Amino acid sequence: MSKNAPFKYDIVGSFLRPDYLKQARREFTDGKISREELKSVEDKAIIDLIQKQKNAGLPVITDGEFRRSSWHLDFMWAFNGVGHEKTKSGIPFHGEPALIDDTFLTGKVSVESHPFVEHFKFLKQFEDENTVARQTIPAPAQFLFQMIIPDNIESTKAIYPEEEELIQDIAEGYKKVIRDLYAAGCRNIQFDDCTWGVCVDPNACFIFGTIEAGLQENINKLIRVNNLAIEGKPEDLVINTHICRGNFHSTWACQGGYDRIAKDLFDRENVNAFYLEFDDERSGDFEPLQYVSKEKKVVLGLITTKSPVLENKAHIIKRIHEAAKYIPLERLCLSPQCGFASTEEGNKLTEEEQWAKLQLVRDIANSIWK
Repeated sequence: MSKNAPFKYDIVGSFLRPDYLKQARREFTDGKISREELKSVEDKAIIDLIQKQKNAGLPVITDGEFRRSSWHLDFMWAFNGVGHEKTKSGIPFHGEPALIDDTFLTGKVSVESHPFVEHFKFLKQFEDENTVARQTIPAPAQFLFQMIIPDNIESTKAIYPEEEELIQDIAEGYKKVIRDLYAAGCRNIQFDDCTWGVCVDPNACFIFGTIEAGLQENINKLIRVNNLAIEGKPEDLVINTHICRGNFHSTWACQGGYDRIAKDLFDRENVNAFYLEFDDERSGDFEPLQYVSKEKKVVLGLITTKSPVLENKAHIIKRIHEAAKYIPLERLCLSPQCGFASTEEGNKLTEEEQWAKLQLVRDIANSIWK
């Protein structure tokens, strides 16, 4: 077994929050319990989750993102120059808006001691000879995208008349967090990145507020900011990218195959592996995998976290072999297509169904790669 990610049997990172944790977070928001009391509840829930991950035979452990309200925004809020407020309309998902805070710039972007580093230190103590502790964070591209969407672009320009300065400040902030995580013992970081789901969507130009040529410029910028953040990382630090099309309460935001971005992203982004959604027709076919440069691996997200229905093992095995027509089987791995709870609301399945999904991933991985 590889000593670091990607693993043949892998995960994306987030897990369903237990009800008592959700209740404690509500009580903290309402001022009924202190931050210390909330942390005590979070610690208990995370310790319990880690044991369940180990019992499931996972080679990687995460804290389930239990200390966050959302997979990406909490990370951004810890930077200087980032503000947020309750949303009035939310982000449009297919059938249900995601009512997560509007997030925007209030000043120049920088970071001092990021709380996610302390979160990782808590997780790290439970790492053992059979597991690697993983820190998931939104990709630098996701941070940049958040500040250049049409709703934010004018306020961003007021602070950063030159977008290149914003790109450099985001990259420098990430380099600081990455250095601090490495010093805390982290050897596995996962960038979560929905920007590529936006780029392949039929409405991509509308979402970015641009035309086709402008979309290509944005693709180049998004790859560049990710690579700037990765630049100079220690050799034994693995950084991978998970690409998503939206994962909120079992709904989705974007659709489209990887064709539009494959030649650029799969070849030029300097990560070790790509964790790719392939759980339904919204993700297109496997043909774009031919553009994954030869040293990189791909984790096929063929098991959906959006539905409790358990996939057919033979069908998933058949799909893995279909993917292997474009990239060698030894460079492929298997995971769910996303986390089970990208936001604290979680997807519409039970914890028992969640672990059954992971058992299926493990069984299939063992069948194919022995």
